[in-house]
Amino acid sequence: MPKGSGKCLCGAVTFTAENVETHFHACHCGMCRRWSGAPGFAAAAEGVKFAGEENIVRYRSSDWAERGFCRKCGTGLFYFLKPTGQYSMQVGVFDEPTDFTLTEEIFIDRKPAGYAFAGDLPKKTEAEVMAAFAEGSSTE
Repeated sequence: MPKGSGKCLCGAVTFTAENVETHFHACHCGMCRRWSGAPGFAAAAEGVKFAGEENIVRYRSSDWAERGFCRKCGTGLFYFLKPTGQYSMQVGVFDEPTDFTLTEEIFIDRKPAGYAFAGDLPKKTEAEVMAAFAEGSSTE
């Protein structure tokens, strides 16, 4: 999708984005699950611009990334990869989340046994994701 927009639950933070990828992955890493209460669903986006930025809290979740959320309602908004400046926006915060398709599961070796997604999607282990990250790709 060329452009997208969205907001947090209370509306204190809104955003627009360009070059939004229409495919997203499900991340089963412990941080994504703890942060969202479920797997992380995120899609890469460029040109992200926020209104209400004073309501965004950025949590440094690793040496290379931050997770952003609304300070008023707690909505998880994004994962920000510091070395590249790339945003991965949470799919559920977009105004049109039906435009997205799940295409991959990552950190599959960290997924709890209590749920599974339908379909035969590509799956990557933690080691595979971290190896890709070391080569310069983005990761959750």
